[in-house]
Amino acid sequence: MESEGRKKEDKFHVIHKVPCGDGPYVRAKHAQLVEKDYEGAIVLFWKAINGGDKVDSALKDMAVVMKQLERSEEAIEAIKSFRCLCSKQAQESLDNLLIDLYKKCGRVDEQIELLKKKLRSIYRGEVFNGKRTKTARSHGKKFQVSVKQETSRILGNLGWAYIQKTNYLAAEVVYRKAQIIDPDANKACNLALCLIKLTRYDEARPILEDVLQGKLAGADDIRTRTRAKESLIEMKSPHHPLMLNLPGLDLDLDDDFIHGIERLMNEWAPNRSRRLPIFEEISQFRDQLAC
Repeated sequence: MESEGRKKEDKFHVIHKVPCGDGPYVRAKHAQLVEKDYEGAIVLFWKAINGGDKVDSALKDMAVVMKQLERSEEAIEAIKSFRCLCSKQAQESLDNLLIDLYKKCGRVDEQIELLKKKLRSIYRGEVFNGKRTKTARSHGKKFQVSVKQETSRILGNLGWAYIQKTNYLAAEVVYRKAQIIDPDANKACNLALCLIKLTRYDEARPILEDVLQGKLAGADDIRTRTRAKESLIEMKSPHHPLMLNLPGLDLDLDDDFIHGIERLMNEWAPNRSRRLPIFEEISQFRDQLAC
């Protein structure tokens, strides 16, 4: 019987990739994954953090469980308070978790600031430990992510955050950059949404048509195609023109940030136009505001 119990314990450690032993972190993982006792798991994760037992993993796993229990605000404060105890290697994944928690809690301004911080770290060469790719995991599967793909993904998330704030001009800027770096159909639909909100229908139409004609990665996704069709229908219905007032011109994108991303784009797409048309428009808007 003892041998059978030992086999079950060993199987648990192998399946869930947790270390052997009887420390608070291992017991927390058992409570989380086997017993499904999430409140008990949180108590044990706290003990692991306070006792210095696998602190990197304990803090991240505890925040994930808190999110499952609709305790996202508490998870945010836990990460902010205890990330100083974590290793340098854990900081990037903690940032990713914070971004997700900010999004869930509707804390868009903090989400935007953290996304911009991650983009700055990319153009300063501080991500992936200087390598061009990193190993990521999704739904239990490992895959390689390049710096280009990560930059485009973060820009897409930043664009969506600006859309939540109805700052469509800033969203357009970052979506255009994301599409130059690593284009896909989903971001194309979001870019088109920005242009529709800015009543620039002639620019939005060909972007949506490219999606429906299958010219972009991910264009075969039925939800994305449905979005593109609905957006084209929306443009055909009567509209009331939107006036670009002063709040709408608040790009929330400082020049240093824009220039950093431009440097990356010049490296990855050297044959492109040196300056996107949108930046000419932005310059004109800023000149008007200065008058």
